[in-house]
Order: sequence, then structure tokens, then C-alpha cells
Amino acid sequence: MKTLTVELLKKEARTFGKAESAHHERGIYGVTDGKAVGTYFEHKFQKYLHAKYEYMEGSSAKGIDFPELGVDMKVTSIKQPQSSCPFKTARQKVYGLGYSLLVFVYEKTDNARKRTGNLKVLHMIFVDESRTADFQTTSGLLKIIENSSNSDDIIAFLHERFLPVDDIQAQRLAEEIIGTPPELGYLTISNALQWRLQYSRVIERAGEVDGVQRIA
Repeated sequence: MKTLTVELLKKEARTFGKAESAHHERGIYGVTDGKAVGTYFEHKFQKYLHAKYEYMEGSSAKGIDFPELGVDMKVTSIKQPQSSCPFKTARQKVYGLGYSLLVFVYEKTDNARKRTGNLKVLHMIFVDESRTADFQTTSGLLKIIENSSNSDDIIAFLHERFLPVDDIQAQRLAEEIIGTPPELGYLTISNALQWRLQYSRVIERAGEVDGVQRIA
């Protein structure tokens, strides 16, 4: 069996997404819970990959779906393209999640006569780890740095953005930002007990900027 790589993962995502778009499944007929639909899709894709490749599948303990590749899979409806991910540190909003994202965006329809559900995959997007920070946070910080501002300006901005940091953490983060300015991110990351990731900008900009690749 071949070893799974990031490039092979992208290729197989494209093939699987097209096949799933044409598939009609009784098991998801009438299902409106996005989490249940996402779980169905993710398990089916993992089963498809395991038949062809050797790789370690992630678990909740490992945190992401493809730990050896540094990639997490997200499956979301076009009605509200978003998902949650574990909160580790406020630094993720500035420097990214620490791994890349493979995002499938679907539109679900049901056939009442056949009692089947269909997931038409509208977008398949790969977001490189370097672009997984929050857009408003990184764009604001880059403007501040461009104006040759100091750490006080950055700390004030971090507090204005309601980043979950105390004063000591904000000072450390501000010094890091001055020494190592972040890349512009393309996610919208909302504060919560878990980060809430929103993908509208990723969908709009895929294929137009480095690090946000439209697979299909």
C-alpha cells in the first residue's frame, strides 16, 4: 500500500467529492443535523482512503484527522459554512491553528420519492497552515506594524479584539508580533470555549491567494 501524502490527499479529496456528489444515500435522508452529516461524510472518506493508503487516522485525543500530515478535515453546509475546533491559545488567532485544513462545503437535498439524501460538494478547499489565522486580527496587526507602532499599540489592539489574554500574555504576544509579524490569515475565528471557524472568505478567495487552494 502507498503512503498517504498531502498531495495524494488533495487528489483523492477531489475524486471522492465528485463521486459523493453523484451518490444518493438512504442513511442521511431527512437528517438536518450538520454534525451527523459531517460525521457520515468524514467516516466514508476515511474508509475510502484506508482501502488505498497506509496512514495514521486521527482521533479526538490526537486532535486532527491526519496528524502525520498536519491536516484536519472540515465538512460544512453552504447554508452556514462554519465549524468548531479545539481552543489551545489566543496565539492561534494571530499565527494560525498550527495545522492545515481540508474543507468540504456541501449542499444537501432530499428525494422524498426515493427517500434518499444527496450531498453535492460545491467547494473543496485546502487552507495551508500559514493562512489559518483570523483575517481581521492579522490584517489589523499588519497595518499597525506598517505604521511603526510600538507594543502598547499592539496590546491595545489585542484587547479591542477581545483576545482571551491577560496583561502578561498580551505583552509577550505583542513582543513576538513585533519580532515576527504574522502572515495574513483568511479564516474568521470567533472567540468561544471552542474556536468557531467561518469559511465564507476562504470560499471567496480560494485560488486567488497563496495558501488557499481550490481543489475542485
